[in-house]
Amino acid sequence: MENPKFKFEELIVYQKALDFVDDVYSITKKFPKHELYGLTSQYKRAAASVPLNIAEGSGDTDAQFNRYLQMAWDSVKECVVCSTIARRQDFISSEEDLEARSKLSELAKMITSLQRYLKKNNNN
Repeated sequence: MENPKFKFEELIVYQKALDFVDDVYSITKKFPKHELYGLTSQYKRAAASVPLNIAEGSGDTDAQFNRYLQMAWDSVKECVVCSTIARRQDFISSEEDLEARSKLSELAKMITSLQRYLKKNNNN
């Protein structure tokens, strides 16, 4: 039997968001155990929220998809703060923070571009 595919899985922004989730799960394994229900949990939830919102909004109206993309973008910002806190608490290195921020910046730009495309499509 062939593996069923969903349209949103073809979106590069969705694929990159999943890659970032993998990174966060890997990074947070090094966080102190006492942070399991604190920053570790928050960072994982914020990261997972990005592809979840992209998937949930896709296939709906452009206006609805745009709303979900905004939630994904908000989660990107939340991840920036989680990474900053992790660096400030010495849970991750400055290099790891920089790498996370670079990936988040790319995700933010991709989400914004998709939002612009949807708005332009709606205005035509």
